[in-house]
Amino acid sequence: MFTNAAFFFFLFCIAIQLGFVLYFFIRIFTPPEKKLNYAPDQPVSVIICAKNEAENLKANLPSILAQRYTNEAGNTHFEVVVADDASTDNTQEVLRELQKSYRNLKVVTIGTGEERKLPGKKHALSRAVAEAKHDIFLMTDADCVPATAIWIKKMIRPFKDGKEVVAGYGKYETEDSLLNSFTRWETVHTFLQLSTYARAGVPYMAVGRNLACTRAAFEKAQNSPQWAKLPSGDDDLLINAAAAKDNVAVVTSAKAFTTTTAKADWLSWARQKQRHLSTGKYYRFRVKTLLAKYGFSHAFVWLAFFVLLFTPFWGEAIAIMMMRSLTYWTLWQRAACILREKKLVRFFPLFDFGWLIYNFAFLPYIIWKNKQQWT
Repeated sequence: MFTNAAFFFFLFCIAIQLGFVLYFFIRIFTPPEKKLNYAPDQPVSVIICAKNEAENLKANLPSILAQRYTNEAGNTHFEVVVADDASTDNTQEVLRELQKSYRNLKVVTIGTGEERKLPGKKHALSRAVAEAKHDIFLMTDADCVPATAIWIKKMIRPFKDGKEVVAGYGKYETEDSLLNSFTRWETVHTFLQLSTYARAGVPYMAVGRNLACTRAAFEKAQNSPQWAKLPSGDDDLLINAAAAKDNVAVVTSAKAFTTTTAKADWLSWARQKQRHLSTGKYYRFRVKTLLAKYGFSHAFVWLAFFVLLFTPFWGEAIAIMMMRSLTYWTLWQRAACILREKKLVRFFPLFDFGWLIYNFAFLPYIIWKNKQQWT
């Protein structure tokens, strides 16, 4: 009786997994975003919050300040607003030096004794937005560098079509380590989810390393009751507060990527994931339900499969699991190709199972715990 129950439970979880494929993930094969009709480019404020980021700013900020984004007269059509959040390194010196070469760089300095009405990064972000003079914000981090000189242009295009929020891809540099490979795989997997959910009219998250929105959308998020509960998580909370079925675009062009360096050790990576996952508990109920169904069905598919290997249903279990896995690995391969991560394909079987361990390890932060620091 237990064996039969385990087999039918396995089939039930497989059915849920395939349901996600047919309704959401299959949309990864949708053609890239359409080319929009010509319209004058809108002015943009690039927002960066920095805390002790002198070296990253020195290395990456020139690539942002030198973007090819001009108005019809050929003049620079964007500003870069950097909020220096009480840095104790030589961040101020680096920024002052860059201001000598780039007139479109604006610096907001936050003192160590400044009164804070919002926790962590949220305070720096609110200060930067208050000083921004344009009504379209493009947000990234100090440790990120744009893939091309037309990053701004590519990320801003959907606003011409009336979108209010635009999600881009934040890529990690490739390094020869298991941690780096899993970090990149999990990033591809996350983008597969967020992009296909958005295309299905259920936007639920974005990545703050590469995210644009209108001022009105940002103000919706800033005025939401969840905004002050976390020191970071501004990207997901923005989507939760301001995104609707048809006002979000996802840009998959490689020319619109940003790139950063992944954490080099497991402890630093775990702390980063704790912070990122703390926002999930504030998602809309429907989204939380969908993510829970997907995560638990994924976990129980693997657990039930291993149990069934020691029962008379072992042959059927292997055949069904092969069908399920080939389906998912095809989707992940498509996502990896779009995101220029083809080398990850060989890791899909290992990391598919590894994601089960990942979810159980971080379950407390997914469900109830908050990470209280943003750096």
